Amino acid sequence: MTDTFGFLVFVFIALLAAEAVNGWTDAPNAVATVVSTRALRPMVAVAMAAVLNLVGVLSGTAVATTIGKDIVNIDVLTAGGTGLQIGAAGALAVAIWSIVAAYFSLPTSESHGLVSGVAGAAVAVAGTDVLLWDGWQKVFMGVGWAVVLGFGGAFLIMILILRLFQRLSPSMMRRTFAPLQVLSSAFMAWSHGTADGQKFIGVMAMTLAIWNETPAKEFDVPLWVILLGAGTMGVSTMAGGWRIIRTLGMRVTHLETYQGFAAEAAAASTITVAARLGIPLSTTHTIGSAIMGVGATRRLSAVRWGVAYNIVGAWILTFPICFGLGYLIALAIPD
Repeated sequence: MTDTFGFLVFVFIALLAAEAVNGWTDAPNAVATVVSTRALRPMVAVAMAAVLNLVGVLSGTAVATTIGKDIVNIDVLTAGGTGLQIGAAGALAVAIWSIVAAYFSLPTSESHGLVSGVAGAAVAVAGTDVLLWDGWQKVFMGVGWAVVLGFGGAFLIMILILRLFQRLSPSMMRRTFAPLQVLSSAFMAWSHGTADGQKFIGVMAMTLAIWNETPAKEFDVPLWVILLGAGTMGVSTMAGGWRIIRTLGMRVTHLETYQGFAAEAAAASTITVAARLGIPLSTTHTIGSAIMGVGATRRLSAVRWGVAYNIVGAWILTFPICFGLGYLIALAIPD
């Protein structure tokens, strides 16, 4: 069954469905702060995110290449004549977990859900030797970058803003930074495309490589795959994700326009640099950490740490839950 063209089509449908989930659950990461500060109306912000997400996906394939050939050894899978099911299992794992987490208004990381689901499925098919440490080093590096650079970068930008504009009244601060926050939100949406938008495309390209028995050294991401994935995410982003917007933009800490600018500028810069290095960094982790960093500049109690702990808990649970789901789904798919 798994070596038929029909199953290949099924895998792509599953991956596109997961990409659609990525669009409507991760869209809030790019627009949550600009909506919460009222710098943009919700529908305008989501439309902007949809367009710039698509543009970001088209700007490079470094992250897609890391996901496609550096997480699991595709040479082992092609040599064994199996492996198509890992793409479907990984996609279904992250889709199931993302939908469950979204129901509880928890912003999860589709990035880590996808790599964990694919890894679990690959282990079910070919054993633990199929995992590649070099790729996983980049994944774990991304976790550290997201937390440290997201939180620390936003904290430092906020300190700089408070020093430079300390004489401005609160109303003047809001008016001054409202247009700047629109720009930072646009930067955030574009960077999301360069990172998260690439990940499902990488698994699609990996699936094609396994189907065509292409060796890892010849791995490539076809343009039609990029356009298919980017288009799917752009359309699905228009669906928004307003419950998660409320969690990230309003419940973690109260934000003004200059604070939203600081969070988005720090997060988007971190994501962009990581994407250029092929590091699959989580947009959710990064903007969430940046929002906490902004809140902490006023006083630690300004951050609603109970909500923040729930979000971090969802991040941590993503790895084992999606790995286990990917493993079980792969076993359930008949050869």
